[in-house]
Amino acid sequence: MVDCFSGPGLTPFEDALEQLLVQVRPTTKTQMVSLNKALGCVLSQAIVSPMAVPSHDNSAMDGYAVRSADVNAQAQLNVIAKVFAGHPYEGSVGEGQCVRVMTGGQIPDGCDAVVMQENVVVQEDGRVACSGGIKAGNHVRRAGEDIEQGATVLSVGRRLTPSDIGLLASLGIAEVPVYEPLTVAVISTGDELQKPGVPLEPGQMYESNGYTVSAILERLGVNVVPFGIVPDELDALRNTFSQADDIADVVISSGGVSVGEADYTKQVLEELGRIDFWKLAMKPGKPFAFGHLPSSYFIGLPGNPVSAMVTLHQLAVPLLRKIRGESPAKRTRLQAKAMADFPKRPGRTDFQRGVFSVSDQGELVVVPTGAQGSGILTSLSLANCYVIIEQDRGTVTAGEAVTIEPFDSLLG
Repeated sequence: MVDCFSGPGLTPFEDALEQLLVQVRPTTKTQMVSLNKALGCVLSQAIVSPMAVPSHDNSAMDGYAVRSADVNAQAQLNVIAKVFAGHPYEGSVGEGQCVRVMTGGQIPDGCDAVVMQENVVVQEDGRVACSGGIKAGNHVRRAGEDIEQGATVLSVGRRLTPSDIGLLASLGIAEVPVYEPLTVAVISTGDELQKPGVPLEPGQMYESNGYTVSAILERLGVNVVPFGIVPDELDALRNTFSQADDIADVVISSGGVSVGEADYTKQVLEELGRIDFWKLAMKPGKPFAFGHLPSSYFIGLPGNPVSAMVTLHQLAVPLLRKIRGESPAKRTRLQAKAMADFPKRPGRTDFQRGVFSVSDQGELVVVPTGAQGSGILTSLSLANCYVIIEQDRGTVTAGEAVTIEPFDSLLG
């Protein structure tokens, strides 16, 4: 017997993601932003270094800048100056001379190496004796050793991280060219939903999708416009979707994309735009919708809380990254040993929730978080990874190898 979850007509997860990505185009809207506002922005142009880093040869440690030939030929050297970082010696060092230098201090003209202060004995007359031989370049950071002038340091599509911000600052760059951030409208649909803080009426439940979806989007770095809860009423839905389309680059709703659910939602979406309703071979999250409203893309997530989060993270986030001009992010997937059974029926790729760790034997192991129902948010709250069980695979038993995907910064 074939049921609705494993029957024909379901699109495999990987095929669905590939088909979705080819339907969107990156934004072309750009702007210049100051460095202190650039974190999380996506570069619209490659960054080419205007200078060498380091900009000059400098000492890697406290010691003495020397001529290596002198150290190997003479017993003692005359100290003619002292150099601190930011205070270079302007003269030139001649035969039999050296300069006391601190970490980061510029290597004076004539010197080609640094002797560690631990390998130097200061004589009563102030001269120094260096123990052991030394080669040219020892303990010297060469100009351009980190970055050569004219080198590309950050590529188009790079989402700027804290270390990127520091790198740009070290190059003296105060503004960067980025794509304008996306504006995403978030809508929750359903007569049964009530906002937190208000007493529930019979048959109602508290709405959570708007909060979880918005939280993930904010971490992604888009501008979120929450529209709250919209009842299953034709005029209310039409007005809300029209308003969202007017102000947003992407409209994301949850609920109303399953068979038999919220006919008004489907009617309004098809009336306003071109929307495809998908049946995906993934669990949780079989129902999914994607298409175009007059001025924006539309993404329809399932109503169940876990399904909404998983489809947002696995399908909508890659779409949003492409739309905002960001380079594709490769998911980290690892093999782990299952320490308990993970029940599953063949037919859909299963994104179960688990906790992975390293055992005392050094093995990567994983256990489930408990019940895996699509409405059980604790299964995500307690997890630190997905346990991805292939579409055609059945139950994973304890001791078998299974694929895990550690949560990224959007979920962790």
